[in-house]
Amino acid sequence: MKEENSKALFFLDQKTVRLAIPNKGRISSPVLDLLEKSGLHINDTGTRRLIAKTSDPHVDVLYARPSDIPEYVATGAADLGITGHDLVIEHGSHVLELLDLKLGQARLILAVRQDFHIRTKEELVGKNIATEFPNITAEYLKKNGIQANVLHVTGACEVTPYLGIADAIVDLTSSGTTLAENRLTIIDEVMKTSTMVIANPHSREVKSEKIDEVLLALESVVSARGQCYLMLNVEREKIKLIEDVLPGLSGPTIMDVASNEGLVAVHSVVPEDQVFSLITQLKKAGAKDILVMPVARMVR
Repeated sequence: MKEENSKALFFLDQKTVRLAIPNKGRISSPVLDLLEKSGLHINDTGTRRLIAKTSDPHVDVLYARPSDIPEYVATGAADLGITGHDLVIEHGSHVLELLDLKLGQARLILAVRQDFHIRTKEELVGKNIATEFPNITAEYLKKNGIQANVLHVTGACEVTPYLGIADAIVDLTSSGTTLAENRLTIIDEVMKTSTMVIANPHSREVKSEKIDEVLLALESVVSARGQCYLMLNVEREKIKLIEDVLPGLSGPTIMDVASNEGLVAVHSVVPEDQVFSLITQLKKAGAKDILVMPVARMVR
């Protein structure tokens, strides 16, 4: 979509930012959870409205199919959108990718039947490849100098090799479980993808203040994932031992404790997956009154 088209359909409302989010699919619930944690509470969630208000009077939410979101944003029907990087590339939409939400991370792969004689992409010359991503697949084949037939299918792509429709597929996979269940083997990786916040280029210019506010809220939730806030008391002379244990972002914060025991309070943000072993190490180093709390948002 040309840039002039994105400006032509741009909303007259220069104050409100419209954010398009998936109305269904595997990232729909995580995106709603992300918005809630960021402070953008969606009103009227129990209705079937396509557009809903949020707790911010200048941010509206538009529910849309994930595959439609890139073009909604490109044309200005929405200022911002949350959708997969793969869908942006597939549609060739003129949008800006502003933030990787690190949700729905997956790979777009080339796969064949486990019992198929072909094991390299070069052997697929003249063969049929089924996919929901015909444009990405065609570009991949062109880049690798492979002349093959691309068949556009919508859903159940992994079954096509067993129906005799295709010799190979290009499809998304995150864990590889579905591929294994359908006796498919990966022979190449086409691209990696993740869930992105995308923006209309014109909106990014004229609504930058509100868009930056939304981005900061979302990014603070992303940054807090997998982090815990740890607090403890320790005798002042043992601070160095504690500092050697803690892997804090910028080193621990140390404050005096109002007591007669010569204690100081140590606060630090630590990776959640390290808390189990850290507690034992901190106790050995002299820490006591240890508290561990979840981190909802973290602004760096």
